[in-house]
Amino acid sequence: MGGGGRGGRVSGGDAERQRELNRQAPKVSGLGRRIAELFRPYRGPLIVIVTLVIVSAALAILPPLLTQRVFDDGLFPLDGGGPNMSVLSWLVLAMVVVFVVSSGLGIVQTYFTARVGNRVMGDLRVKLFAHLQSMELGFFTRTKTGIIQSRLQNDVGGVANVLTNTVSNIIGNTVTVVAAAVAMLLLSWQLTLVAVVLMPVLVIAQRRVGQVRARIAGRTQESLSEMTAITQEALSVSGVLLAKTYSRQRAETERYADENRNQIALQVQQTMSGQVFFALVQVFLSAVPAIVYLVSGWLMVRALGTDFDPGITAGTIVAFTTVQSRLLFPLMALMRIALDLQTSSALFARIFEYLDLKPAIVDAPDARQPSDAPGRGGRIEFDEVTFRYPDARADDRPTLDRISFAVEPGEFVAFVGASGSGKTTIGSLIPRLYDASSGAVRYGGDDVQELAHEALMDRIGVVTQEAYLFHASIAANLRYAKPDATLEELEAAARLANIHDTIVSFAEGYDTIVGERGYRLSGGEKQRLAIARVLLKNPRVLVLDEATSALDTVNERIVQQALEDARSGRTTIAIAHRLSTVVDADRIYVVGAGRILEQGSHAELLDLGGAYAELYEQQQ
Repeated sequence: MGGGGRGGRVSGGDAERQRELNRQAPKVSGLGRRIAELFRPYRGPLIVIVTLVIVSAALAILPPLLTQRVFDDGLFPLDGGGPNMSVLSWLVLAMVVVFVVSSGLGIVQTYFTARVGNRVMGDLRVKLFAHLQSMELGFFTRTKTGIIQSRLQNDVGGVANVLTNTVSNIIGNTVTVVAAAVAMLLLSWQLTLVAVVLMPVLVIAQRRVGQVRARIAGRTQESLSEMTAITQEALSVSGVLLAKTYSRQRAETERYADENRNQIALQVQQTMSGQVFFALVQVFLSAVPAIVYLVSGWLMVRALGTDFDPGITAGTIVAFTTVQSRLLFPLMALMRIALDLQTSSALFARIFEYLDLKPAIVDAPDARQPSDAPGRGGRIEFDEVTFRYPDARADDRPTLDRISFAVEPGEFVAFVGASGSGKTTIGSLIPRLYDASSGAVRYGGDDVQELAHEALMDRIGVVTQEAYLFHASIAANLRYAKPDATLEELEAAARLANIHDTIVSFAEGYDTIVGERGYRLSGGEKQRLAIARVLLKNPRVLVLDEATSALDTVNERIVQQALEDARSGRTTIAIAHRLSTVVDADRIYVVGAGRILEQGSHAELLDLGGAYAELYEQQQ
């Protein structure tokens, strides 16, 4: 709800504190298990993928083995009789068949992998969005919108490759490595030792590089979050208007440019952090075949004139070097995957950190429906309510201090007082946007913490100082309160809110697009549209939080008339700064320093000659 000085841009020390909080590495336990659980709903397709990967990996080893037979049995038979075309033809046909089958299986595997991976990513994005929707209002007043958007878009998008390709790549490359190792041992155990002797060194190096890349990835996402936050603030309609009216466009551009330079530096670091390692791997991959040739020659020379037979032929060397590439390249791919997983672990930790947040406002296990019984439905009561905002210091005075009052069904009461007195907080506690620190807020005689929150919200309508409208048609904005509302219902609500004639005067009527946050409408039109939306909801209780404070005198009178019509038959609680809007209230409460200072009708409070009379005199 508006007011209270708790919205707007984060600036100065608050911005730096927010940045520091974002840079703290989240601690999330069981990360690997939780990532694996994301795939649980897709076990059937995963089994198909695993089967296809295993078959494809096994087939990938056949061509090198067939190559050995092509050399030793087809092109250069050991009996020296010249090429055996019959054997050669069958071997070549077998190789072609293997290639065709492997390609076909690869297409099917890619389809299933992409389908499962993207669905898992979509599930994760929706799960995160739904969880954020369940968070209490205080979470959003403490956190930049751009940072929340970055977690939802940049972080989830950053793990897309891991979710879509990792499972099949790990299984496929592992099977290929195992099959290649077996084939190499069958061809020559001596050459196999030469090919794998340096592998442990590469594994250790990969682990160290992965740790560095993970740290850089976390800092990169934090920088992206900050850039998204700056974009969301500076390029919104309100942000652009503010920058133009204060000639701060250059400063906003420089703020974005500073973070952009930081992002560029981090991207370069992330790109270069693994280059030495992969260069080392590339040297190893290039050197091993040459070393295999050297060792093969040494073994054959040593065997000359002796009974020692190393079992190495031209076909063996060609097949071995081919199989060896089938081992080393998948090993390199596994190392890259391990690096990607280490890098992505920072992003997964940031995502799960948000998913692990516990909403402050939740239904009790035995939550019940609010009562609509006569004399109870729409009754609001505060019983010794004390409230402190979650981010308040322990030594700060409470925003509300043991406040008690009762509003009977159908009554119109108002809360007035200076800014910061606590009146807006009262309006926030009624629909349970926050929970009281102590005491009880009751609806229909029941503590709101014992009621189903969604059902409670269905009975309470709120009109704030800032009428939030979507970039959509007038009809779509109205139907936000009641998606299945007919055009007749929209028109009836608009007439009650004194906005119908204005709507039909537009060329497109109820199909008129209002623009972002309703910027194509005047302040009074937006406010009356917000009132019509609430009336379409038809709540038992209407909370008006400074609903006319931002309007000029003419629009205030028009909106005030709409509010008078809207109050009919409803419990109405108005939080007001302008006393002229509440002079006809059944009862007025004067709030100061979190306490109720005075209460009574307009006339009674004027006669009292206290705080209300002083406020009224100042405004008159």
